[in-house]
Amino acid sequence: MTDGAATQVAHVLVAADKFKGSLTAVQVAERVTAGLRKVVPGLSVEALPVADGGDGTVAAAVAAGFERREVRVTGPVGDPVTAAFALRGTTAVVEMAEASGLQLLPAGTFAPLTATTYGSGELLRAALDAGATTIVFGVGGSATTDGGAGMLAALGARFLDAAGDPVGPGGAALAELASADLTALDPRFDGVEFILASDVDNPLTGPKGAPAVYGPQKGATPEDVETLDAALAHYARVLERAIGPKATELAASPGAGGAGGIGYGALLLGASFRPGIELMLEVLGFAPALERATLVITGEGSLDAQTLHGKAPAGVAAAARAAGKEVVAVCGRLALPPETLGAAGIRRAYPLSALEPDPAKSIPNAGPLLEEVASHIARDFLA
Repeated sequence: MTDGAATQVAHVLVAADKFKGSLTAVQVAERVTAGLRKVVPGLSVEALPVADGGDGTVAAAVAAGFERREVRVTGPVGDPVTAAFALRGTTAVVEMAEASGLQLLPAGTFAPLTATTYGSGELLRAALDAGATTIVFGVGGSATTDGGAGMLAALGARFLDAAGDPVGPGGAALAELASADLTALDPRFDGVEFILASDVDNPLTGPKGAPAVYGPQKGATPEDVETLDAALAHYARVLERAIGPKATELAASPGAGGAGGIGYGALLLGASFRPGIELMLEVLGFAPALERATLVITGEGSLDAQTLHGKAPAGVAAAARAAGKEVVAVCGRLALPPETLGAAGIRRAYPLSALEPDPAKSIPNAGPLLEEVASHIARDFLA
């Protein structure tokens, strides 16, 4: 940016995602704002925390003016947990991680074979009870690989074994599935605009399916992955007997493998699939905020190859570039070269690791480090 252009910068939009494990998206915006104003007191800054549909999506919606609603639901290992969704008018933002996320498991514990999405179904039902006629269902950060069977069961579906008893919780139990009945699913979904917001386009099963790609990060061993993949494939075949070829078609559809296959369950409920960040930017009111901005600051904990595949900073940068706005990014760790950043629409990235390379020190001190990084941005682009 030239000196002449710099003098024109009067309104900064901070549209960053969380720094996972250290700062929420709201805290990122607060720290960036504080750092900018240390150099340019009184600077006009607008904060619009963003999320791509994964964990943190409800918090971003609440920061954008949605009302937070809490409800007790079944957690991923069966214990009751308090989960939240966001509501504005008749639009609800529901985040499956609130009910079925990895962060709800006891520390150091995984349950790849038995974790259930039942609570996510209860959360969706609560949104319907609150009068929602549009539901944005953000998926990601799940502890589960049950193909959404638990969610569907909470909404009225019946999944029975050969003895006529309900199958147990989790993906592995679906190997015992003998029959499925979806006729008692909550009829309110017929009158709802239901949108699956996900940053992944994986199918349900196979080498790019939910167990193979995401099972290991939920604690699944190679043997567990094989068990889950076979069980989910069997689940889809049983559903095909119940509802016809659509069950198999949806299992192969983009997004079916999202959040351990809960995307498949959402598609069975009639959801339409959209990239999470694209949809969330619409819901959060990003376009008018972008119009007001003269500089955009985005970011997330790690700017890496995954960022380019539907993560929040890539979505923000693409929209800003289309509007002719300059974008810089903040991050904890930077693993992309300048030319790749430039191709994504990001002029420059400012990693915390440049100030503190040791993650053991950087993560607990992310707030102060981010303020310092933001002061560097202010000196480079605003002062």
